[in-house]
Amino acid sequence: MDHMSPRLRAFLSEPIGEKDVAWVDGISRELAVNLVTKGFSKAYILLGQFLLMHKNEAEFQKWLICCCGATECEAQESSHCLKEWCSCFL
Repeated sequence: MDHMSPRLRAFLSEPIGEKDVAWVDGISRELAVNLVTKGFSKAYILLGQFLLMHKNEAEFQKWLICCCGATECEAQESSHCLKEWCSCFL
C-alpha cells in the first residue's frame, strides 16, 4: 500500500457504506457534480455501474469519459480505485 495515494489508501481502508461519490479516488469536484446530476451520488452507485460492466476497466473508463465528462486521468484513477476496492472487499 506504500505506492498508493493517501486518498486511495483512505478509500480502501473501510467498506464503502454511504460515502459520497467524491470519496472515490480520481473523482474531481467537477466530475462529482456531473455524476450526481446523472444519479450517481454515492460511491456504491458508481461501484454498481463498474460491476454492471463486469469490472472491465477500459469499458468503465470510456463510459466515464463519454457520458460523464471525466478526463482520461480521472477515468483511470477512479476505475483503478474501484478495482482495488473490489479486490479488498468482494
